[in-house]
Parts: sequence; structure tokens; C-alpha cells
Amino acid sequence: MFTVPTPTVAIAGSTDRFPVRRIFCVGQNYADHIREMGGDPDRQPPFFFSKPADAVVDSGAELPFPPQTQDLHHEVELVIALHGGGSDIAAADAVAHIFGHGVGIDLTRRDLQAAAKAAGRPWDMAKGFDASAPVGPLTRGAPPAAAAIALTVDGETRQSGNIDMMIWSVAEIIATLSRLVTLAPGDLVFTGTPAGVGPIRPGQTVSGSIAGTAPISVRFRA
Repeated sequence: MFTVPTPTVAIAGSTDRFPVRRIFCVGQNYADHIREMGGDPDRQPPFFFSKPADAVVDSGAELPFPPQTQDLHHEVELVIALHGGGSDIAAADAVAHIFGHGVGIDLTRRDLQAAAKAAGRPWDMAKGFDASAPVGPLTRGAPPAAAAIALTVDGETRQSGNIDMMIWSVAEIIATLSRLVTLAPGDLVFTGTPAGVGPIRPGQTVSGSIAGTAPISVRFRA
């Protein structure tokens, strides 16, 4: 018989690690990103997709360039880690379920996503591939209402904004998601990305930051 290791995320200031149960991601939660993707930023109910738990990657990792893509994109995001859960959680109670927060990079095989969308097919393989969810060390507690968020590629700023630009707040996201699935301790929620998403090439280093939170940086092998 074999054992399957539990994926974990580092916790800032501790040798303990946060065990990951599931990863949920919110699509199009910043108006400027919706516009750059050709959409209408009118406030619609948030939609969600998933990544496998073992897609998490620690800061400092060197990653193989993902196969089957010529258009790998970066998306920097605020990530929420839950230590509570349940269904039909009220937005007013959502913060009580938060263990901590960090900065993550939602890696996307954009060409695979575009082809799947054009064919009306699911785009799991565009989002949920190996090592597609780098996450920096978690800071305990709920995130601030506002904090600068940014991403650089080889030191050049590609994305820059503020988490207060999110269309749906963290509390609203948790409440809405809990009406679709029963949330549980260990769940991670990527909360969407600001404008400026773009390509990554082999050999490049991608770094994400949120003010007051430990950063994330990963390098892709040449």
C-alpha cells in the first residue's frame, strides 16, 4: 500500500504548515481585468473554477515550463485560507472562518483556455495543471480591506492595483461559494486578478506581492 502526501502551504513566522484540502478560484473579480479580456464589468454573481490541491508550489521553487502551451500567463491574486467552513455562511460571519491570507499566482495556459472556450468545452487543463498554483507564506488573520497588489516578471512590473478594487469582497466570495459547496478547513480561495495579465517565457522569474504579506517568487527553467 502507498501513502499520498497532503499538500501544504508555508505559514509566515512558523515552522507549521497549512494543509490544503481544495483550491477554489474566482473568475473576473476586477473590472479592469474583465475589460482587458473583452468582457463587460457589470457586477454579475461571481463564478468559480478549481485547481487540484497538489498544484500548490512554495515561494522559491524552480518550475519546469508547463507542457502543451505556447502562451502561459500570470495572474497575481489574494489567496484566502480557511480554518472553518460550512454551507450557507452569511457574509457577516465569513471572516470568522479565515485562518490567514497570502499572495498567489494563478498560472493559466491561455491558448488551451481559448481553444476550450471556442469549442464550448471545460477549461480544466488550462487552469488545473501541475504546479499551477504558487502560494507565498500565509499571514494569519483576515486580509486588510485595502492593500497594494503587484506582479513582476524579471523585475519588470506587469500587474499593479489594490485589493480594494475587487468587485466582490472576500466576505461575499466566501458566502457565495458556501451556497454552492460545503466549505471546510484547509480550503484555499484565489480571489481574482487585476489587469495586466500576460505571457511568461522559459527562464523567467515571476514575483507577486501584496503589501503586508509575505511575497511569492518562482522561476521557470530555461
